[in-house]
Amino acid sequence: MITVFWFRRDLRIYDNPGLLAAVKNGSVLPAYILDDASAGDFKIGAASRWWLHHSLIELNKSLDGKLNVYVGNSKEILTKIARSHKIDAVYWNRCYEPFRIKDDSEIKKHLKTMGLDAQSFNASLLWEPWQVLKADGTPYKVFTPFYQNGCLKADTPRDPLKANLGNLLKDEANETTIGSLNLLPNKQWYKSMESIWKIGELAAQKQLQHFLDNGLLGYKEGRNYPAKDNVSRLFPYLQFGEISPNQIWHAAQIHTNTKNIADVEHFLRELGWREFSYHLLYHFPDLPRKNFQSKFDAFEWTYNETLLQAWKHGKTGYPIIDAGMRELWQTGYMHNRVRMIVASFLIKNLLIHWHHGKDWFWDCLLDADLANNSASWQWVAGSGADAAPYFRIFNPISQGQKFDPDGTYS
Repeated sequence: MITVFWFRRDLRIYDNPGLLAAVKNGSVLPAYILDDASAGDFKIGAASRWWLHHSLIELNKSLDGKLNVYVGNSKEILTKIARSHKIDAVYWNRCYEPFRIKDDSEIKKHLKTMGLDAQSFNASLLWEPWQVLKADGTPYKVFTPFYQNGCLKADTPRDPLKANLGNLLKDEANETTIGSLNLLPNKQWYKSMESIWKIGELAAQKQLQHFLDNGLLGYKEGRNYPAKDNVSRLFPYLQFGEISPNQIWHAAQIHTNTKNIADVEHFLRELGWREFSYHLLYHFPDLPRKNFQSKFDAFEWTYNETLLQAWKHGKTGYPIIDAGMRELWQTGYMHNRVRMIVASFLIKNLLIHWHHGKDWFWDCLLDADLANNSASWQWVAGSGADAAPYFRIFNPISQGQKFDPDGTYS
């Protein structure tokens, strides 16, 4: 029996439910499809494409050079592979963006009409969005009850799975290579990121271990200070599925001791926020463009291109704002508290629509994630779920004085 395993946001071999299920069937043809057209406005941004290029290279190494890459419409390519290689099944792990859900449903239905076994699995969330609901069956709109009454009272996240590659097949007729995907831009602005980040599944595991050994103790308070090492920097790896939330969840639990209980609980709560963002996107698919709270629709924005460009390029004159925007441009990353400060400044000081900030982050962040990016920008704006009141402002001066008093970060 031959199964196509379709890699998407799960670029790893350990704790990969869909891949493991495919291997149990027999031979596996591993495939990755770059399908920008189906993503539409949410085609991955420039920084993410740089990471994806290197992530695919590392994945291919893990698969002994057997990763098959393609460009085009996913449904058409999977159909072509199935017909040309006498495929029996197609397995993949689920994505939760609205357009992906729609496409996946159509693809699964189509493959089944061809007589194929088509199955999808959960490899990127601790709990499915439809699994954690209020007692009346409706979705949560506030984080704390979602996490405490929903997630923590649901099934414990499953244990991570081992890897088993079995017999991997190469599509010899396919001439597309990772390089020919053209994920790298012509201008090599990413050179500064190359000196900072290591990419791939092995790098993700090393980053997790580094955090557990050096950043977890003191995390609850230290995470607020951008110059400290009390942040995990795991979200780019999570975004591309080089590590799973289950691996992180259980590794943190294992490292719990009498000194860091509060830190571990707070770190796991941050994973809960990621789950909440996906919960919102699944149940409210207009989240990336539409105010979650419709009363915010009447807000009068003031668009100023000069001010927007000054914000983007770290030239506002406010040290912590400018340091954050430079960090984003040079590293593809920004400390979480600083993200809130720069977002508040754009929205509430400059009165520029949160769409513009969200779109800039989408292009510049290595961990650009539709659910988290949308939910977080709406949270700061005051238009989202569980939102800070619209009149609450992260004062860029007092925030810098409190969380970067010596100017070490800025």
